[in-house]
Amino acid sequence: MKTKYIFITGGVLSSLGKGLAGASIGALLQARGLKVTIQKLDPYINVDPGTMNPFQHGEVYVTEDGAETDLDLGHYERYLNIHMGQENNYTSGRIYENVINKERRGDYLGGTVQVIPHITDEIKHAVLNVAKNDEDVALIEIGGTVGDIEGLPFLEAIRQLKNDLGRENVLFLHLTLVPYMRAAGELKTKPTQHSVKELRAIGIQPDIILCRSEVPLPDDLKAKIALFCDVDRDAVFSAIDVKSIYEVPLEFYREGVDQKIAILLKLPAKNAELDPWKELNRRIQNPKGKVRVGIVGKYVDLKEAYKSLHEALIHGGVANEVSVELEYVNSEEITAKNVEKRLKTLDAILVPGGFGSRGIEGKILAIKYARENKVPFFGICLGMQCAVIEFSRHVLGLEKANSQEFDEFTPDPVIYLMTEWYDFRKKKVEKRNEESNKGGTMRLGSYPCKLVKETKALAAYGEPRIEERHRHRYEFNKKYADALQKAGLVLSGTSPDEELVEIVELPGHPWFLGCQFHPEFKSRPMQPHPLFREFIAAGFAYAQGK
Repeated sequence: MKTKYIFITGGVLSSLGKGLAGASIGALLQARGLKVTIQKLDPYINVDPGTMNPFQHGEVYVTEDGAETDLDLGHYERYLNIHMGQENNYTSGRIYENVINKERRGDYLGGTVQVIPHITDEIKHAVLNVAKNDEDVALIEIGGTVGDIEGLPFLEAIRQLKNDLGRENVLFLHLTLVPYMRAAGELKTKPTQHSVKELRAIGIQPDIILCRSEVPLPDDLKAKIALFCDVDRDAVFSAIDVKSIYEVPLEFYREGVDQKIAILLKLPAKNAELDPWKELNRRIQNPKGKVRVGIVGKYVDLKEAYKSLHEALIHGGVANEVSVELEYVNSEEITAKNVEKRLKTLDAILVPGGFGSRGIEGKILAIKYARENKVPFFGICLGMQCAVIEFSRHVLGLEKANSQEFDEFTPDPVIYLMTEWYDFRKKKVEKRNEESNKGGTMRLGSYPCKLVKETKALAAYGEPRIEERHRHRYEFNKKYADALQKAGLVLSGTSPDEELVEIVELPGHPWFLGCQFHPEFKSRPMQPHPLFREFIAAGFAYAQGK
């Protein structure tokens, strides 16, 4: 079967959930036995999200091959359980960079380089390349909102693709907002009408309209939208708010979204097998207990900055059939005087990854509290580094121990900037790029790790060799390894050549473990990551013992 393409656009306003909608539709098509892939096209000029502020953009998601991507790729991987990569996320910056490089090489033979056809052709090439493994369906999400000037080349490119690929192989799905005006007790369709009008002015007629709303749309309102937007009456669907994002595939199935897509694209007739999704939601909706987890970080006002982390903790709860209640604690507000008051109600404490010195001392105090009071602790990336600093200061006695990231002249750099290491994936020595350009200066993507016997890490994973994804510049300084181990710190995971320390833990503690990598990127709702599974189990045991 020739690959079918579903292009997903959004109207009225951003953050309607195009990524979740695309991932949910992909999951439904997978459940019908189809091979699916997804791509995100972002109109912003940044080459990738790697240097963007989490307050503006949210989490930077990292793929197996080291691509720094939009957070929607996390939704794609979690819902479809497939690996994304460089080809699954393109920005305007990357598209323009490719075109400019071609022009500099003379690929255009001296011709005038223009948005049409050169930029649009580059976008079309990126879209067609994503289905290189003969997928049955490729879902392509266009970031931003219809009407944004920076998104016009992408919309023009997908308009052209309908003619290039054949109308029977392309479907346009538009996600829009139908606001509920509580004062009047009415749902309003005008924003949707204007959004579709804007899309049609560009030359794109949607085949399906998904209407995001607080409440289900009655049939007469769907009929009205169908009439004014020139779509089939059975092609207008409610996309109502739900308690858990993992209910969305089931809601779309109840609405008949996948069935209409199958009819329009002439996909094989087959019912979706949704028992795994039903069981997942049963576990989420019927917990046997509760675990209160504190996330001690500096982005507490923006949950999107910890999106994958949030979901991985939920997955750990699913594995243990308990609900996970998250409390975000601002590390900048933690002091030696208030640390106990701020953290004593928690069943488990997690310090996530991040960059910069802001809030570091508060994180270290939180880790000290968890260590001394036997509260389950999990440190991820920067969180592991802070755990090493805390242990070095308060157990080993190196009072000024620090990371070179926070104190370039510290006498005891237990965390330091490693300039080269052996990459077992590429079978060669990797050197850190120290140019002023911020892109490409980190250890990115999947790296192997070997685990030490009789450790919590090995007990969790159940296998001696693992691979996990990284995104960081600074490393554990092996110069201090012997002293730290003699003081009681266990280096339970290292690179195969033992040059890079990947996991540390404390014996005799219910759960005190830090990892240099980001396990949240590999957690799936139906395959919870083993470290999150065990961390939540330890938190639940702690809660039961209070």
